[in-house]
Amino acid sequence: MKNHVLGLNTLLLHAAGDRDPVTGALSAPIYQVSTFHRDHENPSKYDYSRSGNPTRDVLEEYIAKIEGGSRGFAFSSGMAAISSIFFTFSPGDHIIACRDIYGGSYRFFTQVLKQWHLDIEFVDITDNEAVEKAIKSNTKAIFLEIVSNPFLHIADLKGILDLCRKYHLSSIVDNTFLTPYYCRPLELGADIVLHSATKFLNGHSDVVAGLAAANSPELADKIGFMQNALGTILGPQDSWLLLRGLKTLGVRMERQSSSALKIAQWLSQQNWIRKVYHTAFPAHPRREILNDLSSGHGPLITFEVNHPDIADNLRRRLSIPAIAVSLGAVESILTHPATMSHASIPAVVREELGITDNLFRLSVGLEDPADIIHDFDQAASC
Repeated sequence: MKNHVLGLNTLLLHAAGDRDPVTGALSAPIYQVSTFHRDHENPSKYDYSRSGNPTRDVLEEYIAKIEGGSRGFAFSSGMAAISSIFFTFSPGDHIIACRDIYGGSYRFFTQVLKQWHLDIEFVDITDNEAVEKAIKSNTKAIFLEIVSNPFLHIADLKGILDLCRKYHLSSIVDNTFLTPYYCRPLELGADIVLHSATKFLNGHSDVVAGLAAANSPELADKIGFMQNALGTILGPQDSWLLLRGLKTLGVRMERQSSSALKIAQWLSQQNWIRKVYHTAFPAHPRREILNDLSSGHGPLITFEVNHPDIADNLRRRLSIPAIAVSLGAVESILTHPATMSHASIPAVVREELGITDNLFRLSVGLEDPADIIHDFDQAASC
């Protein structure tokens, strides 16, 4: 009989083990505990929850299986994941990072790692020639978001991974926007994949978390050491909530992505819209590259309105989407990057990147898309 490979939706439900081995419970127990009894005759692998917790272990094994990695890690936030990974490098190392980047990552790279004497160079990650020219003798890694925040610029991941192999560099991929449901970078040859699991992976606006997976035991050991040393671990309650959220990732991504395309198409036809960015649009730059990497386009839309009054109306009059930071939840969230997700980036840099006061990012939720469209229509026309 041929070996049968489980489909991804089945794996999302059962990768963590669907039965507790002690009780048969269909949900992992929450080990809400800080320390463990030491039996000297029969020692346990657990001694202190910072170093290991059974609930977190289930989640970490789960993300490793979903991503196809050697080992997984659960962190207290997406930035905790990034911090723990980047502190495995040494002062004087040079790292190339994508220029069009999340504001929190930019702040960490320019203000914290500067004190760590890591040389972070921001490069247009959509220009492979520029990336190769930026490589130096002390370059150790390339960090990128496959789909950038907020303009949804698309990186040629396969091309970047070729450069990493050519120059013996580590590749670190932030896959928050696509999730492993649509793209699994480790299967393409990336070394480390990470997520702000606060977003689509959890999906319910009730957890702040980060997840990562490494493709080799050597890299995993370095990350695991730093996770324990820094104490950037995810607690058992949040680990359990994240396990719960991950089970429905597939159905959520499919429904939200379908709704997002309908809303993006409607937005593109409105006279108060200057421009709409959505990776499923045929004219979106490098769309064919994403189609080669990903099985879907995701629920994110970025758009720019053509007048400050419209921007003000949206912030004041929309009733369904939350006006908030973050994304990837079951409810729609409208973000104003200039004052929210990218506020940490200096104004002059935001201007260079095109992040204006009239720019918005919409993360489409599970609402009926017709209701979202009606809400935008009434808000913009007032």
